[in-house]
Amino acid sequence: MLQGLDKVTARVSTINAQIGRPARFGTLEITLRACHKRPPEEPPESAAFLEIRELRLGEQPRSLFSGWMFASSPALNPLQHPVYDVWVLDCKAG
Repeated sequence: MLQGLDKVTARVSTINAQIGRPARFGTLEITLRACHKRPPEEPPESAAFLEIRELRLGEQPRSLFSGWMFASSPALNPLQHPVYDVWVLDCKAG
């Protein structure tokens, strides 16, 4: 489960991404490659490996981000984009 912010409209959206299936948020295509959640007896943490591309009409897709994002530390490895922010909320089974 991801959350996205459109900085122009201030719209916040929840993105239910599935492993290996691209999800869209504005001009972004977000592909979740892995998601890990710590067991309940450990300090809470969810981490997701994401690949994010920007798709613009008439242009080749442009890779913007590839790496791990952590729910507890969204600023540790953020997406750098002038219009959109994306961060990890949680990993859900099924």
